[in-house]
Amino acid sequence: MDFPEQLFPTAWSLAAWLPLLVALALSLRHAPWGRLRDGDQFNVLAGAVVVLMLLWSMKAGVRPGLNLQLMGSTVMVLAFGPQLALIGLLAVLAAVTLNGGAAWSSFALNALVMVLVPVAAAWGVLRLAQRFLPSHLFVYIFVNGFFGAALAVLSIGAAAVLLLLGAGVYGAEYLLNEYLPYYLLLGFSEAWISGMAITLMVIYRPAWVATFDDDFYLRGGPPP
Repeated sequence: MDFPEQLFPTAWSLAAWLPLLVALALSLRHAPWGRLRDGDQFNVLAGAVVVLMLLWSMKAGVRPGLNLQLMGSTVMVLAFGPQLALIGLLAVLAAVTLNGGAAWSSFALNALVMVLVPVAAAWGVLRLAQRFLPSHLFVYIFVNGFFGAALAVLSIGAAAVLLLLGAGVYGAEYLLNEYLPYYLLLGFSEAWISGMAITLMVIYRPAWVATFDDDFYLRGGPPP
């Protein structure tokens, strides 16, 4: 999903910068920068950004602003936490935009839909699961890795539809019948890929997953 140039009124594109800059400032202030002092962790983050740059460059769509693509947002949130995930995903979007895959004039709107919304959705699923569900490894993998990834993608589709409807770019019937249903299929694909990635990381490289805590998920300790 990305919005091309001049799809939305200029006022919308400018107004989108306010929540984006606020979220970025908070992320820069509260991000666990000490985690990146470990060379391995920094390399993992840099590698994830490169992989997502390639993934975001592969998309399908039939009309301007109606593209479908895998995101990887949930893996970023679970692996690095919401602040570093947001910063990393913004770097991905900036690189894709610089490469001509999106328009700079729509950067803030694209960031709201493609970065802020899925990061918030994935983080919300994680926090709710930690509070209300058993502290079990399978809960972490299936609820956060699989369900969280699907919900993150569906939230992108819902946010895009609301913006397109609000701006009058496309009609409600077309968006609800010809566009939004495809996010159900995309959500399944995202859930499968993200869930498998998180499963492999938790099993073989748990140190790479910032939100996974052995004491909580394996020994029933207090929430991290």
